[in-house]
Amino acid sequence: MDSLHLVTRTAKRQRGITLVEAAITLAILAVLVWAAAPSFSGLIERQRLAGLAAQVATDVQWVRSASVWRSEPLRLSFYSAAWGSCYVVHSGARNQCSCVANTTAATCLGDAVQLKTVAVPTSTGLSVQANVSSILFDPLHGTSTPTGRLRVVSAKAGSIHHIVNVLGRVRTCTPSGSPALPGYRSC
Repeated sequence: MDSLHLVTRTAKRQRGITLVEAAITLAILAVLVWAAAPSFSGLIERQRLAGLAAQVATDVQWVRSASVWRSEPLRLSFYSAAWGSCYVVHSGARNQCSCVANTTAATCLGDAVQLKTVAVPTSTGLSVQANVSSILFDPLHGTSTPTGRLRVVSAKAGSIHHIVNVLGRVRTCTPSGSPALPGYRSC
């Protein structure tokens, strides 16, 4: 009987975990989270870059379509300043609209009308750059003049380029030699 009593008593002691086991488990978990944190940061930065790049590509297609259904020439103009970068979808000449620092507003002169403004402050770590100051979309044919290369750049995650051809269509890629971004062709 003593041996039966001993087995029952031992089984009661082994329910649950000890404080030492819990501390060791938490320490291992903390080391794993600490080791994974940089890769999560990189993932978040790549997602922010991809999100802004998708917005730029969508806006190019939108201004092309809007030009046709409004039956008026529309522009996509790019600006860069100390506070950041922006682009404005508007009617009129390129020099008739400009961005207002850190807002989604633009100042337009004369008969020019702002349809959309996207501002990208330097504090985001992202910027929108272009090799042209403005692209004009023709309402009759849906074409664009001039063609251009639009770049969405992240200091940490690389860049995504949009190449706008004469038909107003966008081809998206990442430059060779920059950090690999999955899902994008190489330029």
